Amino acid sequence: MKVGVVADDLTGANATGVRLTKQGFTSATVVFNDNIPEMDELNAVCIDTDSRYASDQIVTNRVKNATEKFRAWGADVICKRIDSTVRGKIGLEIDTVLDGVGENSVAVVVASFPDSGRVCSGGYLLVNGVPVQETDVAKDPVIPITQSYVPAILREQSKHNVAHVGLDVVLKDVNSIKATLEQHISNGVRVIIVDAVTDEDIEEIAEAMALIQDVPLIPTDPGPLTAAYARAYSHQQVERGKVIVTVGSVTSLSGHQLRYLMDKTNSNPVYVSAERLATMQDSWEEEVDRAVKEALERIKEDDVLIITTHKENSKLIDFKAIATKENTSQDALAKRITDGLGKITRLVMEQTNYPIQGCFTSGGDVTASLCALCMASGIKLEDEVLPLAAYGTLIGGHFPGLPIVTKGGMVGDKKSIFASVKYLKTKRSAAQ
Repeated sequence: MKVGVVADDLTGANATGVRLTKQGFTSATVVFNDNIPEMDELNAVCIDTDSRYASDQIVTNRVKNATEKFRAWGADVICKRIDSTVRGKIGLEIDTVLDGVGENSVAVVVASFPDSGRVCSGGYLLVNGVPVQETDVAKDPVIPITQSYVPAILREQSKHNVAHVGLDVVLKDVNSIKATLEQHISNGVRVIIVDAVTDEDIEEIAEAMALIQDVPLIPTDPGPLTAAYARAYSHQQVERGKVIVTVGSVTSLSGHQLRYLMDKTNSNPVYVSAERLATMQDSWEEEVDRAVKEALERIKEDDVLIITTHKENSKLIDFKAIATKENTSQDALAKRITDGLGKITRLVMEQTNYPIQGCFTSGGDVTASLCALCMASGIKLEDEVLPLAAYGTLIGGHFPGLPIVTKGGMVGDKKSIFASVKYLKTKRSAAQ
């Protein structure tokens, strides 16, 4: 997959390129009068048109030329990078890209850059809570900013119909955003401004955009939407692989993390009975077989398959009583649980017809059991997903090279497992 970004200045081009690099792309920035480098590994290019304060004719010529270069290069997605304080002739630049991409193309404008304090609410761009027209950029000597309402700015600068999608839609869900975008597109709107106040909002918008595959969409933003859409779009283009999440931790934090993951991915966990695994009796094999059968059915519906012994309001296991009854140790019973989860995960990977993009495991014991049962000699470590959460690939065994993210049960916030799953999907799709 190739991504092309038309940027009106060099620092903006670099900033967007770096965000694409973090999504797994190999990025580069070139200036408007140079050609795209002939590098096989290059799959994201930002062209600096240096056009923010240029005349209308120069803006049109340079943006048109950049768009043509991207089309000749074979870019799957062409994006328009705009200033985070909407300086410059953004309407004219958007129009020129739309003309170059095709008459049915549509620009989706998200002026927000939450990490830099820029958010758009009610159509108004705020910088650290202040309307952009009340900030220092309003005093721009060349093109001063006289208003903060982004739809009005673009209606004044663009020749196309402009629509606005508010936070009331964005905060619902991906399907609501998609339906609203499609309604505007069917009404002939070519420029759609969408509110966003968090990175999560932007990711939801990007996911909705990626579901619209019959219309060329042009993400138009200071960088976050471009990166999120490139990732989401690439997911749609590759074979739908699955991610398996195996969690044995019984901490309340793990429960919050699983609930957040379920809500964000619409997944229904395969609950494994810890009590039936905490034994040396036949119920261990019976529970493993039952869970594997359920998981093989569940994976047909869910892109993220969750296998866990963590169930809300479940009672704690009396390991001491069971150990005494079965004449074994409490540690041995605990290991039976993690080995059960490891075996279920291995059997699902062996028996499913779906490609597995990677695994996530929570807890060192679960990770160790999975490696042992998969006959892996270890994990080749490659990156840190978040503090105390590592990304790597299995060494040897039944699944050599399988991507895996491992995390401690008491690590991170409620979003940590979801972030790890997204990381796995990103690593596997950006290179396609």
